[in-house]
Amino acid sequence: MEVHDYLRILQARWKIVAVTTVVAVLGALGASLLTTPIYQASTRLFVSTSSGASVNEIYQGNLFSQQRVASYTKLLTGTTLAQRTLDRLGLSDVTPSQLAGKVTASSAPDTVLVDVKVDDESPERARDLANALSDEFVVMARELETPENGGEPTARVVVEQHADTPVTPVSPKTKRNLALGLAVGVLLGIALAVLRDRLDNTVKDRKTVEELAGTGLVGTIPLDKERQEHAAIDFQESNSGSAEAYREMRTNLKFLDVDNPPRVIVVTSALPAEGKTTTAINTALVLAEAGHSVVLVEGDLRRPRVSKYLGVVGDVGFSTVLSGQAGLEDVLQPSQYEGLWVLASGALPPNPSELLGSETAKHVIDHLRARFEYVIIDGSPVLPVTDSVVLAAATDGALLIARHGKTTREQLSRAVGNLGSAGAHLLGTIITMTPNKGRGAYEYRYYYESDESAKKATAAASAPAQPGPVAQTTGGRRYREEQNRPEPYRPEQPHRGGQDHDDAQPGQHYRAPQAYTADPAYREQAVPTAVSRPVAPSPMQGPRNGSVVDPGEQR
Repeated sequence: MEVHDYLRILQARWKIVAVTTVVAVLGALGASLLTTPIYQASTRLFVSTSSGASVNEIYQGNLFSQQRVASYTKLLTGTTLAQRTLDRLGLSDVTPSQLAGKVTASSAPDTVLVDVKVDDESPERARDLANALSDEFVVMARELETPENGGEPTARVVVEQHADTPVTPVSPKTKRNLALGLAVGVLLGIALAVLRDRLDNTVKDRKTVEELAGTGLVGTIPLDKERQEHAAIDFQESNSGSAEAYREMRTNLKFLDVDNPPRVIVVTSALPAEGKTTTAINTALVLAEAGHSVVLVEGDLRRPRVSKYLGVVGDVGFSTVLSGQAGLEDVLQPSQYEGLWVLASGALPPNPSELLGSETAKHVIDHLRARFEYVIIDGSPVLPVTDSVVLAAATDGALLIARHGKTTREQLSRAVGNLGSAGAHLLGTIITMTPNKGRGAYEYRYYYESDESAKKATAAASAPAQPGPVAQTTGGRRYREEQNRPEPYRPEQPHRGGQDHDDAQPGQHYRAPQAYTADPAYREQAVPTAVSRPVAPSPMQGPRNGSVVDPGEQR
């Protein structure tokens, strides 16, 4: 891994580093507060020998004293001196071994000074122990250095400095502990972030998705919490990041195959809760925004959600037609969005895979292809059931959804394999619910929202006052009345006898869908007769939002 890889990991997983650092610092602070304060009292001893008259004797005596200092530091930390000190103070709650562990003796090189330090929880007792220990060592050293036959001792120890009562504890060192906790927390947090990134097998970037799918990335949809309550985006009113992401995806769909662009598309995912239904709905809406005639088919016959999100009747629909209980024109429903029709799921059948793989299903899809410019099918997840695999094999291809940070590499790879094994064409992949934070996203939204506000303010200032409701344009695409929106104009044309849908040519018209009826004679109509809906492309729409028309959006 290179430096930029670590920086990327830290940027993506900074919360792990922050939480680990805070925990480490709080742990160090808690340990410091819970630790009993320890006080330290110190004394200093001076070691000397009898000096001779000559310089050589003085030098030899100094070397002898230095050698004695090294030995005395060992005696000062022994249990013998500790016992004598306890006996002198009359302490019985401390053993000689415990006291010896509290004593530290040290000396600087080439000196005859010995520093003695005693630690204790009580500052007064630390002082008394240090002074008593030093005094007892003076007596002990005299006894050891005095010859057995009497005479002057070869070395002499003097207490050069007695201990005072310590004021501040030497332990715990709170500042040092906090600094150490901070350093340990940062290092441990970075290690955990790198480890978490190495163990994370979910898809999060374009490169990984394209490598696993073997096809290009069609779109990246940012996370939009508003879609949890309202799945459909009103593209005529919205310039949000999500709306622009779908518009970009619409452009990419048109360039998947310039000579023969896909028109019947199945939107599916590896597992549920990856955003396939929301993506299917808004894909259909963004195509309708460009002026195309679009039908959204609720192909998930196990857990349908399209009819609920768009507010259409879901009791009759796709399964009703497949079971022969109604004609296709009977169950097609117009949505509240111009240019978008909905074929709901209908009653949930016990055998969805068999129905979707039947010849009748292929016949229905062919009729929808002839009737509409785009057919978007919301399919079931690929891994739990085979419904979408069967549908994708009978259409122009499938768009596979991968949820950012949730869909694993293995799941995506298995979904691609399932589609490929059935001969279905994978058009591309879409990453949904990507993080929508950062400076770029903010500036993007700010630019468009500011531009929209400026346009509205300019239009309000320049528009003359007129009585009554006035038709206004939104985004240069759809015209609305202020109170009621008129139904799309669909002129009735006489039926051309002897010609069915399979022989339909551009310019032919089909009859508009009628309300569903339970009349058996009406249900026996196998194929809708031709009349009122034009198949041929309509004239090119005008510019949207006052911008130049994109040639890729012209039909």
